Amino acid sequence: MLSRSVVSAIQNIVGKDYVYQDNESCEKFGVDALGQGHPADVVVFPRSTLEVSAIARLCNDEKVPLTPRGGGTGYTGGAVPSTGGVVLVMERFDKILSVDESNLLAVVEPNVVTADLHRAVESVGLFYPPDPASAEKSVIGGNVAECAGGPRAFKYGTTKRYVLGLEAVLPTGEIIRTGGKSIKNVVGYDLTQLLVGSEGTLAIITQVILRLLPKPLARSTIRAMFSSVDDAVSAVDVIMSYGVLPATLELIDSECLRFMLEKQSLYFSSKDARALLLIDVDGMPASVSEEVTRVKRACVSVGATEVMLARDEIEQEEVWRLRRELSVTLRSVAPLKINHDVVVPKGRIPELFSLIQTLRKEFALQIASFGHIGDGNIHVNIMLDPKDSETVQRARQAERRLFKGVVELEGSISGEHGIGFSKAQYLGLELSSDVISLMQRLKSAFDPNGILNPGKIFPLKH
Repeated sequence: MLSRSVVSAIQNIVGKDYVYQDNESCEKFGVDALGQGHPADVVVFPRSTLEVSAIARLCNDEKVPLTPRGGGTGYTGGAVPSTGGVVLVMERFDKILSVDESNLLAVVEPNVVTADLHRAVESVGLFYPPDPASAEKSVIGGNVAECAGGPRAFKYGTTKRYVLGLEAVLPTGEIIRTGGKSIKNVVGYDLTQLLVGSEGTLAIITQVILRLLPKPLARSTIRAMFSSVDDAVSAVDVIMSYGVLPATLELIDSECLRFMLEKQSLYFSSKDARALLLIDVDGMPASVSEEVTRVKRACVSVGATEVMLARDEIEQEEVWRLRRELSVTLRSVAPLKINHDVVVPKGRIPELFSLIQTLRKEFALQIASFGHIGDGNIHVNIMLDPKDSETVQRARQAERRLFKGVVELEGSISGEHGIGFSKAQYLGLELSSDVISLMQRLKSAFDPNGILNPGKIFPLKH
């Protein structure tokens, strides 16, 4: 428990109305989408950078753990306390401060909902490409902290490509500004990109400068069904050999299809399909029309059992609604869904699915997989009853085997969800001790007392 003096000091900084210590609040903000964590000792809702700075300085002086939190949609525990302390909820930082149409920029606060930014910039003919599946709930600050990706990352890249500058508060209370509004900037170390993807362990983001693009004038959506994952991967190879770079390439496996058919009354003429591709192409109308023809031809050439072109925006949204709701559908299959976002080189995706099938059989587990086949980022979902200790034990054995196998396939144990605390114990599977040591020295340089988001990326020392 925090001392009364610390709580009183926090109340003096933000006002008593924005400080909570009731059990409901402390437990609510002690978990994220992972469903695990530790109750906070106090939950604080600051509104200004100066307030965040004062709280950070206080926590650093008093050696109190401080955990920044955005939308709480993460799957690795990155935004929840590991040992209690102060949870800094950034909900009141929710303003789009400017959209600069001339310079293709937006300046936003960290708790702007991703989909709200999409709508705001698209209303003036601009485009913010990063589109995590949680876009209607996730926020920009969290996207930056985790370097979120999403389906469009294959063509347009992940969040880091669009972050030009940051305002942030160090754990010791200093307010820093990195980068700026210029596309080019090579003055000193690139602290902006160091903070992107640092999972809230190095600084607390209070403002973001984002790069925008002109909105594509046309977009088409194609759904293709295949008899195997191998055929779907082959289709992707042929599509790119035809000179097409799709905006999105999403793969859904047979287990996902089975659950979608059961839970969503989804209609496919090919009921025996074992894999589904969702493909978007965008750009100028004439080029999109030509690319659609090439994509359809590519899918048919490798034996697609069904190829459907969405006729209008309504059908496009319906197709993508099914993809966006897939994670929710899988959560209805079992009380607990362990979601691992592993990534491998695209050409090794068939080997990854072979590994998943081995794990499914060897450990007698329900495992459904889907994801961004264009960049090899596959979400492997292990579904189980957390009250069944034997099944939980098998699932933990399977996830270690999964991570080891992914690294052997020249991949990574996390493509866009981060490490948080849920994967911290597996860091050594992928990174050498020298690299981990260097990262820890960077952490100490920013956070000498280790108060900011402790226990994330690196396991807590007991």
